[in-house]
Amino acid sequence: MAEREWFEKDYYQVLGLTSSATDKEITRAYRKLAKQFHPDTHPGSEDRFKEISGAYDVLGDDTKRKEYDEVRRLGPAASGLGGSGGGGFNFQTGDFSDLGDIFGGLFGGSRRQRAQRGADLETALHLGFRDAVKGVTTTVSLSSNEACHTCKGTGGAPGSEFVTCERCQGRGVINDDQGPFAMSSVCPVCQGRGGRFATPCPTCHGTGREPSARRVNVRIPPGVVDSQRIRLKGKGNPGAHGGPAGDLYVDVHVTPDPRFDRRGRNVTTTVKVPLTSTMLGTTVEVPTLDEPVTLKIPAGTQPGTTMRVKGRGVPASGKHAAGDLLVTVSVTVPKKLTKQQRGLVEQLASALNEEVLSE
Repeated sequence: MAEREWFEKDYYQVLGLTSSATDKEITRAYRKLAKQFHPDTHPGSEDRFKEISGAYDVLGDDTKRKEYDEVRRLGPAASGLGGSGGGGFNFQTGDFSDLGDIFGGLFGGSRRQRAQRGADLETALHLGFRDAVKGVTTTVSLSSNEACHTCKGTGGAPGSEFVTCERCQGRGVINDDQGPFAMSSVCPVCQGRGGRFATPCPTCHGTGREPSARRVNVRIPPGVVDSQRIRLKGKGNPGAHGGPAGDLYVDVHVTPDPRFDRRGRNVTTTVKVPLTSTMLGTTVEVPTLDEPVTLKIPAGTQPGTTMRVKGRGVPASGKHAAGDLLVTVSVTVPKKLTKQQRGLVEQLASALNEEVLSE
């Protein structure tokens, strides 16, 4: 169960923070660590990356974080989870009889009425290079379990009575006597709900869920990179008994472009210029992610020279300034010369006091 794991793991420590960290500090720490330990750039760091992601999954969600903080505050030895008095685990008798009731009360009332958060969903989104640089609003198709339209997620037929479970008497857990100890486990009859509807819903057969296909709008910010994961809060599976919906995680895959590449927030490309044009100077038309631009090539430009076109990279967003287009000059040299052309080149070399080596 998640609560037991929360007792043992300090997610704030995983992210290098304290429990007083703000939401922005948590997001900032996660992004820094996720980049540092991403398996694509740092092979062998998969376990560390999963640990970081797991911590952010809890601390980055307001509802989960509040529950986590409450569990950590109580601890296994507080408020009936320890000592000899009250409910929960009695260290003198080993009685776990009320453990389920404590967690039920902690997270929203009785076990039967406890709000349950919906499951998180994952999907992949393939983008072209331009859309990744410029940003785009698109849609993804999801196959998920929605709340049943007949019973509204309760699992019972309309008007059906909720009957207390005979096995656990409505507590959702049963005791298993182990000599001096009494361990508790989820009731196998009602699955921890404390009861059942006398007549199950005919549509979902009592599950409260039914398969559904839906489309979700996704806003991709400018400058997204390949393998980046985008979290859409509340776009996952719906919760049960009034609980919040889970989150949707979109894994972005960017298709390479034969003309362009990325260097941070700058877009890079190469333009081919004839040798004579670099010697004499010229202007060339350079493709961009929008309309082409005219670029002046000064006389004497050397092969491999990189020239900058301001503002034609990743658009400005938030605190980020717009990137530029970096154009690298590639000089084209004729592969074959006629006898006349060769003679002219030799004359030029002589005029430039350059030594011409014979083949």
